Amino acid sequence: MAAAKIDFWFTMGSTYSFLSVMRLAELQQSTGVTFQWRPFHLLVILQEMNHVPFADKPAKLAYMWRDIERRASVQGIAARLPAPYPVKSSIRANLVATVGMREGWGPDFVRAAYRRWFQLGQEAGSEPNLSGSLRDIGQDEARVLALADSEDAMAALVAETDAARALGIFGSPTFTVDREVFWGDDRLEDAINWRRSHSIKPN
Repeated sequence: MAAAKIDFWFTMGSTYSFLSVMRLAELQQSTGVTFQWRPFHLLVILQEMNHVPFADKPAKLAYMWRDIERRASVQGIAARLPAPYPVKSSIRANLVATVGMREGWGPDFVRAAYRRWFQLGQEAGSEPNLSGSLRDIGQDEARVLALADSEDAMAALVAETDAARALGIFGSPTFTVDREVFWGDDRLEDAINWRRSHSIKPN
């Protein structure tokens, strides 16, 4: 029997994705559900919707950081907040993640990049985050960044963004079970329950 799988859609400029990124490995082990990590470029979809959240809304931005701080504390995830935001080069980080998913080290890179962003204050997608995160996981940064800058990597990222749009995805993190969409880290457990029993009711 095939392993139960959930698609994890994320973009490297997303703040709330930090929470999911840092706990998926443990959840995969404890639940037996496999997560397929799928980076996409959310900014394109948000621009099409004429909607860029938080950055120009001070009250909402303050709430976001406090909300993430509370949730990270409950989950035992270290964070030094606020982190640099908004991210200016999320597309570069998404391209590196795209290369990593193809080569098998993508989740390790994403975790390393989020640790540097949320714990060291190094903005995702910029230096020294990019090169440092690649070195953290034993990758040659010159080789990987050259691949990330290729037309092939961009085509792959565009294809994943198109696939996310076709599913009706409008935020990060999002989890999909077939065509059922669950938006937000606080819906992760709902997605797991749905994968198991087609109900969000805990098993």
